[in-house]
Amino acid sequence: MKKRFAIVLTTFLILLSIRGYAMGLQLTSPAFSHEGAIPLQYTCQGQDLSPALNWNGAPPKTAALALIVDDPDAPVGTWIHWVLFNIPATTTSLAAGISPQEKLPDGSLQGLNDFQKVGYGGPCPPPGGPHRYFFKLYALDASLNLPPKATKAQLLDAMKGHVLTETQLMGTYRAAH
Repeated sequence: MKKRFAIVLTTFLILLSIRGYAMGLQLTSPAFSHEGAIPLQYTCQGQDLSPALNWNGAPPKTAALALIVDDPDAPVGTWIHWVLFNIPATTTSLAAGISPQEKLPDGSLQGLNDFQKVGYGGPCPPPGGPHRYFFKLYALDASLNLPPKATKAQLLDAMKGHVLTETQLMGTYRAAH
């Protein structure tokens, strides 16, 4: 019985991988844990550095990756903190403090955040309760034909039909007083 189950499971996993389904894209950060507090240095009240990110488990058919960071708890509605796309499929991490330039050395492109700036804009909530910041990573089956300074809406539109899988990491931050 165990041998038959193992054969069925192996066959199922092979079929999933052949079809390009993700089997566990995972996103982590050495700066904070999932649902943990984002350290001050990664916020507007600190150095406003982008945190280091690591991932693994992208499907074999991944051609590029995209990252969106937003805050759904902002008083004006979801606030976009970072739009980064056409990250090479072979990339498995981002160092802390990514430069706010339109095109990065590896060919990745950065879009506009809601601060109307290119690159990462850290948590900057008004006084009050903590806000949630979602770092959403998408594995795509194609590079996207978008220029630098694309918005989140433009990126989401361009990604339609190209998302193989996605994952997210959520951190929190409350304004320091």
